[in-house]
Order: sequence, then structure tokens, then C-alpha cells
Amino acid sequence: MIGFLRRLRGGPAPIPDDLWQATADALPWVHALPVARQASLATLAARFLHEKTITPVDGLTLDERQRCMLAALCCLPLLEFGAEGLHGWSQLIVYPDAFRVNRSHVDAAGVMHEWDDELIGEAWDAGPVILSWADILADCEDPRAGYCVAVHEIAHKLDVLDGVLDGTPALPREWQREWARDFQSAYDAFCVEVDAGRETAIDPYAAEAPDEFFAVLTEYHFSDPATLRTAMPAVAEHMTRFYGHPPFA
Repeated sequence: MIGFLRRLRGGPAPIPDDLWQATADALPWVHALPVARQASLATLAARFLHEKTITPVDGLTLDERQRCMLAALCCLPLLEFGAEGLHGWSQLIVYPDAFRVNRSHVDAAGVMHEWDDELIGEAWDAGPVILSWADILADCEDPRAGYCVAVHEIAHKLDVLDGVLDGTPALPREWQREWARDFQSAYDAFCVEVDAGRETAIDPYAAEAPDEFFAVLTEYHFSDPATLRTAMPAVAEHMTRFYGHPPFA
């Protein structure tokens, strides 16, 4: 564990100013935040680095700044929700590039089907978050393109905190009803457009399932909020309430 992040008593030590400045300069979303929100994010990132094990694999090495970058990106969706969003998992696994996973499915006839998927990120319900470092860097190179794999996977972790991966995170009951109503309406309309083969402003992958809809729209909130607000204004309002004012608004 990096020395400055070890717990002394009462919690993790803060990230040194020079390291945090280098981190913010490397992450356009963080650099665009107001000073007070940057400070809140630095506190969350220090906690992340203290509580989570960051494991580079397949020959990848990560220095202190790169680890801090990962922590800051993973905590970006928690600025309003708070550190409770870190609960339920303990490890971030980082591949150098896209990685392959084996899938299997038993169909209605009882036949087992197996195949490989190539992924740039994955979040296990009760396990680690897995990210591609090359795709983190690609997101940093084009931060307004509607993509940010780290916040996508953390959205899944927020979604499942209530025990169900369904596109509706843990919310106060009244807000949860409003959220479910507005997201379902937007999701249904979006699926109609995608199924009809029409070009959509939002990545068609969002039509895969309600949980992917939420995670993809989280990416748009942070990296292309204007497109999200134009395409789905009611959903954009919920996103701003849940995540706070988008960095590139």
C-alpha cells in the first residue's frame, strides 16, 4: 500500500497537494470541477485508495499518479451520493487493454452455449470492478465524446447497492417512484427507436437492458450532458440531482 495512504488513526491521510494537482490535470472531468467539488473528490479518492486494492495484471504497472487517477474517476459518480457508494466490493483490477471473458448460457432446450466476449470494463455484483487502462486513457483523450468506462462501471455498483441490478439505484421512496417512471418511459421509447434501426443520439448499447441504460446515460451525464439533456430531458434532470452538476455543462 502506498505509504502516504496508510491509515494512522481515524482514517486515510489526504492525498498530497502536488499529487492531486497532477491527477486533476490528467483528468478533464476533474479539472472542470469547481474547487470545492475537487476538494470533496480528493477526500473520496483518498478513502478509495485506502479501502480498495488496485491490482494491475498482464504486465501492467501503475505509478502513484495513475492509481490516483483511477481512484478519482471511480469516485466521480459519488460526489453527491457519498462514500456509501464504495460499499460492497474491495478490488479494482486493471488490464493493459481490452480483456476477454468466457460466457455460457443454457437455452430453453437445455443446450449449453459458450462464447468469448471482449470487454473494456466489467463490474461483478458482489466482486471487483475491472477496467482497461488503454480505454481509460482513450476516454481522457476525448472526454466529451459520451464515453467514460470508469463511471459506467461504478454506476453498476451504485445500481446494485439496493440488491437489484435494474437501472434504479437506492433512493428515497418518492424519488425512486419518479425515477422509475421517467427512466422506464425513456427506456421504452429508446428501445423502439433502436429496434426500428433508427439513428439515435445516445449509444444504442443503452437499449441492452435497464441497467445498461442507466450506466450509459451516466457516461453521457459526465462527458456529453448537452446530448443527454436534448435527447432525454426528464432523465437528465434525475441525473443532475443524483450526480450533481455535470463538469462540462
